[in-house]
Amino acid sequence: MSSLFSHRTHMENGEEEMLMAEDCRPDLIHSQDFRRQCRSSLGYYHCKEEEREHLIAHESLDYLPSHSSVYKKWLQEKTYRKEGDRWLLMGLIGTAVGMLGFLIHKIIDSLIKLKWDLVENYLQDGNIHMTWLRVLGSGMAMVVLSSGSVLFFCPAGSPSGLPEIIGYLNGTSIQHLFNIKTFLGTFISCMLAVASGLFCGQGPMIRLGALLGCGLSQLQSDTLGIHLPIFTRFRNSADKCSFITAGTGAGMALVFRAPNSGLLFTLEKVPSFWDIRPAWQTFCCCLMTTFTTDLLSSSLYGFVYRGHFGFFEAEKRIIFWVKNLLDTNVLAFVPTISLGMLGGLLGALFVSLNIKINKLRMQFFNSIPKLSLRKTSNLETVLILICTTTVTVYLAYFFPCTPVMSVRNYQLRNNSGIKNQFKREISEYSCSSSTWIGPDGVRYSNQTFNQAAALLVENGKQGITHLFKHGTHEEFGYTSLCTALAFYFILSCWTAGSAVASGLVIPMLYTGALYGRIIGLILVSIFGVQTNEYGAWIDPGLFAAIGAASFFSGVSRLTICLTVIMVEISNDVQSLLLIMLAVMVAKIVGDLFNASLYSSLLKLKCISYLDVEPFVRHRRKWFNLELFSARDVMEPGVRVLHLKENIASLAQLPASTSHGGFPVVCRPKPDHAEVFQGTIKRLELCMLLENEHTSEPETNDESFSSSHPLSYEKITVEKLPNLSRLTMLLNRYTTDPRYQQLFINLEPYINKSAMLVQAHFLLQRTYIIFRTLGLRHLPVVDPQNRVIGVITRKDLMPFPLEERLRLQLAPQSPDAGDQPLDSRLWMRSEALLLLSEPMFFFRKK
Repeated sequence: MSSLFSHRTHMENGEEEMLMAEDCRPDLIHSQDFRRQCRSSLGYYHCKEEEREHLIAHESLDYLPSHSSVYKKWLQEKTYRKEGDRWLLMGLIGTAVGMLGFLIHKIIDSLIKLKWDLVENYLQDGNIHMTWLRVLGSGMAMVVLSSGSVLFFCPAGSPSGLPEIIGYLNGTSIQHLFNIKTFLGTFISCMLAVASGLFCGQGPMIRLGALLGCGLSQLQSDTLGIHLPIFTRFRNSADKCSFITAGTGAGMALVFRAPNSGLLFTLEKVPSFWDIRPAWQTFCCCLMTTFTTDLLSSSLYGFVYRGHFGFFEAEKRIIFWVKNLLDTNVLAFVPTISLGMLGGLLGALFVSLNIKINKLRMQFFNSIPKLSLRKTSNLETVLILICTTTVTVYLAYFFPCTPVMSVRNYQLRNNSGIKNQFKREISEYSCSSSTWIGPDGVRYSNQTFNQAAALLVENGKQGITHLFKHGTHEEFGYTSLCTALAFYFILSCWTAGSAVASGLVIPMLYTGALYGRIIGLILVSIFGVQTNEYGAWIDPGLFAAIGAASFFSGVSRLTICLTVIMVEISNDVQSLLLIMLAVMVAKIVGDLFNASLYSSLLKLKCISYLDVEPFVRHRRKWFNLELFSARDVMEPGVRVLHLKENIASLAQLPASTSHGGFPVVCRPKPDHAEVFQGTIKRLELCMLLENEHTSEPETNDESFSSSHPLSYEKITVEKLPNLSRLTMLLNRYTTDPRYQQLFINLEPYINKSAMLVQAHFLLQRTYIIFRTLGLRHLPVVDPQNRVIGVITRKDLMPFPLEERLRLQLAPQSPDAGDQPLDSRLWMRSEALLLLSEPMFFFRKK
């Protein structure tokens, strides 16, 4: 897990403590003692432990910029509706992702070819032990380097990173998610993990696309000390999320060479705040990615130029090309429904097993007292590789050689490169073969191959190609298919989440294709090989594709995106209706048992995620949020600020509160109550305190104004630029009596367009507003516009939401006043929880 191997050192002095609070968030190792304290404080609640983790999850993001006076002044200096640079960046991101993906694919193919070329002679001689030893040795070297690049250089690069990307685009800040170390660690680890022979996929390419989207749009790096003065207008949360979303879609398009799939994936799974403009730009980015990859692949065989630049062959473009399309029959819907149900059941089982394995992995490494010993988790990856190599090498040895059914090998081509590629793909092992030239001038073969080797030894893409192939009814038997299914299911489930950057796209497709092929083979056994057009749909290859879609949907719960993916990667438009049905049934069945794998990993990693619709229940009954109001879940007792604030009191806020923002109030008239004016962020207050010239002596309200307000660029930062200086200034402000007479005018810096709701506002619509607008704080006011509370992301998470709504339904004590005792105990426990945190000084909600 990405946070499982992160390193955090607790510091003692004030400056270092501030640094840790600003740059680090709770992880799944080092916060265990703190979490035990949280559980003891909240022990009277009988709830699942995983739900309680959301209380100390990561910080939140502000999606929309603060609409203040300095922001409007900054906007006036910019050209309105100038979008040329945005489209240019989208094209650059797509091109960069395409080039990176091409490089990764070629390096992986070269490493796999090199690994098996080393044992070719041993295979021909039947020396299975030396074959195992050589394959294990080369694979172990790759795995050690792969896990080492994650554990020691890039803790945030493991495993695929997709849950973290989804969480970030939902509004959760995650440490070290987008930096150059994460990029390099993910790049190296992904290539080596796939080439080593582990049962994993190239899912980290999606994360690499997001990293490129972030890096190319921001053009700044604190690690490298680079801050280029171009594209500065995109250095805000809204534009940054748009480019990351486009990069994520480009990464998905790269995995499948399917631009439509990349766009639909971002629409269905990734962002929470979306409109049509970034959708069109994301599509352009995905288009450029696919075009770049196809253009490079058209003329390069490996890294050698072979000509035909710009000639796109269908066999190269479509990664699992199904050549012979079949006519379907309404009877095919019956086994399709069965496959959908099986996909939902196995998908839910896969999710459950993977989460349990990851929990055990976390508990085991958390129990190790020394941090240096925890980084020996790469030994687990070595153990996984040993098991995988043993299965792939030795298991194939016990399977006999099977003749290839009517193979027209090279299709009018007599090319040694293609011959070698064909031999390597079908994994001959020690099987003999002979070839001859037919009367039509085509090279034919009575080649024999090992079924288990063809399914397990080659990388997953080649195996899926074999399984999807139509017209090969008896190419694989029950024994090889069932054996491959059992071992691939278990080992891929074990591998996912280990200390390498790996994905599950290929394992999900491969596992589903295996049991789909088995169902197709059962139909062939019952009805025989049908040669007429009405029975041609009884083909194991067709049901392999349907099974792949069903298991993919059962694990990921994707629907629309997955349907388009299956059509784009196979070119099998004829089976579109069958794929749609299988995907829909698999999702329905899977949802009966658990959430998707990505949602489960978000919960396991304590990444707060607001789903499209909140599902909250108590005692097996669902809460109807339309029966509750914002008052029922808000946090009362909010610390408010005034338009004119004493600099000494402001300096005490970072140490005395943990809030990431504050409502600002004022009195319209001397005899009126304080009413809501806007909000100001914690970081903005810190930047004001860091610049001493923003303070002025006390004057009357009418004449008090900022003579030299800070610019929008200076006050809007993602993290504090000079922590040591700010610490020194805060100490001076709180100890020097001169600053008791100095004040700061907050009026130019407050967000005057901040969203707010009335206390009686419907809770369901409050949730929708908060999620779709990407809010971080939502003030709650009474009918007189006085601030009475605030709602944050963590107040809307399932567990806190359930607890607060449960308290609203509980009978109130007559002595409790306006607030139930349990509610006051809850607030007191939250306060104790915050004060007990070692990073409390600069922690933000």
